[in-house]
Amino acid sequence: MDQQVEQGYRMHRVLSNLSRLDVDRLDDADQERVETARDLLEDVSLLTQREDENGPDAPTDS
Repeated sequence: MDQQVEQGYRMHRVLSNLSRLDVDRLDDADQERVETARDLLEDVSLLTQREDENGPDAPTDS
């Protein structure tokens, strides 16, 4: 399996598992940790591709 696909799959699984948690049963600190983890995972995008090896903001030799 392609490494990017595998990482995306794992992130999806973790996010799905976090979304299924009954956070109301957790203490306040754990609820905050779950919310933070969920937010961070939702912000990550493995589908974003760089334009070239150095990235779109890399300086050019011109």
